[in-house]
Amino acid sequence: MSKQQSLTDMEYTNRKRKTKRDVFLETMDDLIPKDEWCAVVAPYYPNGKRGRPTRGIETMLRMYLLANWFNLSDEGVEDAIYDSYAFRKFAQVDFIGDEQAPDATTLCKFRRLLNENGITKLLFDTIARFMEKHGRIMHGGTIVDATIIEAPTSTKNADRQRDPEMHQVKKGNEWHFGERLHVGVDAGTGFIHAMEVTPANTGERDMLPRLIRPDDTVMYGDAGYSGLAKRPEIKEDQHLSGIDYRTNTRNRLHWKTQAPGFDWDRYIEYQKSRVRSKVEYVFLIIKRLFHYRKVRYRGLAKNRTHAFILGACANLFMLAQSGWRMGSCVR
Repeated sequence: MSKQQSLTDMEYTNRKRKTKRDVFLETMDDLIPKDEWCAVVAPYYPNGKRGRPTRGIETMLRMYLLANWFNLSDEGVEDAIYDSYAFRKFAQVDFIGDEQAPDATTLCKFRRLLNENGITKLLFDTIARFMEKHGRIMHGGTIVDATIIEAPTSTKNADRQRDPEMHQVKKGNEWHFGERLHVGVDAGTGFIHAMEVTPANTGERDMLPRLIRPDDTVMYGDAGYSGLAKRPEIKEDQHLSGIDYRTNTRNRLHWKTQAPGFDWDRYIEYQKSRVRSKVEYVFLIIKRLFHYRKVRYRGLAKNRTHAFILGACANLFMLAQSGWRMGSCVR
């Protein structure tokens, strides 16, 4: 049953145009598997028989998603719901009755619940299973890549030190301090099927076994993954040793010395890059659309929780880009 519109709702629907924020929130509201996600959280959520009465799981999930999508603090998203009609509509908070938006403390406790029980990883797996069920994920090939998420380098805090779980690493001629986000992307569709978060000094090639699926036969990667077939741990693994590693080469000097004619070396590298470039769109969504260029919390556990929910939402956003709607399938 549809909810009855208030005078504010009717007035707001007569506006001449929708903002990009309105369009984004309406699209994501249509795509989020609310029932499945609420069912995942329900076993860990307080029953409300003791202590303070609890708010609905769906309301807390919506508020948590707003905080992650728009890079808002707990207090910031609470204020935004009171200030923005688009936020209030997405959070489904009705001020006509006695209902009010959940306060920042309630959201903080909910976020802690998700972190302590690893629930965002379960939500990420739910989206992956849903897309695989409806044929949105192919098998046989994986694109792997990693990006550095910066962390504060200041020591002006109570401990007089930087985050001990983060680390610095040199990339090119620049030093970076933070974590490294590793992703495994389906080579056919570009959707994320695996994620890992490590300190920035962890090698990209060391995380490969956690990003490869059991039925993968081809792996695409940039020059940082070159030489994988020669590593001892790859040779000893029966599955990994049989994979075709199609990585871009570092050495391009021999391209200038080849015989005149068609440039096959450049053509082959171009074809590898055409497939591998799909992973860059994933990083664009996570780092630009969801503003995850810098870590929000101290320690890897909380940032891993943050990364998995953004990975799940990135898959939903790419589904929206492909014209997919939840009403177009029988669930």
